[in-house]
Amino acid sequence: MSIVVTGATGHLGRLVIDSLLSAGVPAGEIAAVARDEGKAAPLAALGTEMRIADYDSPGTLTDAFRAGDRVLFVSGSEAGRRVPQHTAVIDAARAAGVAQLAYTGVLGGPAADFELAAEHQVTERLILDSGLPYTFLRNGWYSENYTENLGPVLEHGAVVAAAGEGRVASAARADYAAAAAAVLTGEGHLNTAYELCGDTAWSFAEYAAELSRQTGRTIVHTDVPGETLRGILAGAGVPEPMAGILVDVDRAIERGLLVGTSGDLSRLAGRPTTPLADSIAEALKN
Repeated sequence: MSIVVTGATGHLGRLVIDSLLSAGVPAGEIAAVARDEGKAAPLAALGTEMRIADYDSPGTLTDAFRAGDRVLFVSGSEAGRRVPQHTAVIDAARAAGVAQLAYTGVLGGPAADFELAAEHQVTERLILDSGLPYTFLRNGWYSENYTENLGPVLEHGAVVAAAGEGRVASAARADYAAAAAAVLTGEGHLNTAYELCGDTAWSFAEYAAELSRQTGRTIVHTDVPGETLRGILAGAGVPEPMAGILVDVDRAIERGLLVGTSGDLSRLAGRPTTPLADSIAEALKN
């Protein structure tokens, strides 16, 4: 039996492996699933077992899992392609007889009525239908969704959104990784869904104010209609389908769908979630 992390070379997957190692899991008991052996080399150097597989190539997934494995199934990153990709992963996990399939979905699960949630909802249904022991890690927004691309915000002195006074209970990726590690190593998490989000929700006006405080510049919050934001994103080179998804997310924020109040994330991680101000400070260092 191994603890298996798919998408192991991605941002979240690598942090989960770091969290497992920090929790005392021997590297030899961790299997890292990745599609690029070269990118996975640093993980292999740590002593983790490498299993090379690609969501888009079901045949490669045959050897990704073993009977009794506890698996973190990190969702695919390409909107519009996730259902066939995820179906292949679930089929392979079921054929192998894994002991746990922990899936990273989206905050709200079946109640999330925005476009980005649809493929996650289908995936949850596929997992339920598979009969596999599952854990649904319904992740809220990563603070890094905003802080990793501060260049345009600082250049124009504006946080532009179409979310009105909506609030976001974001947390750092490392917080979600710590929660995933706890679920993979602990007991009592099977056939359970967790709604994961930050301890404190913030508005885009508050985000702009915190950026102003930390940079010493005037950063304003500009709320615009959805179609205006779509045009701004398209003008910045964001593909039209993704621009539409991002606008839809802002509308979901305005409706209060990414606030969250469960406290599940900090309970699983064993500590308070990372404040937005800390994520901003970390981003400004880089």
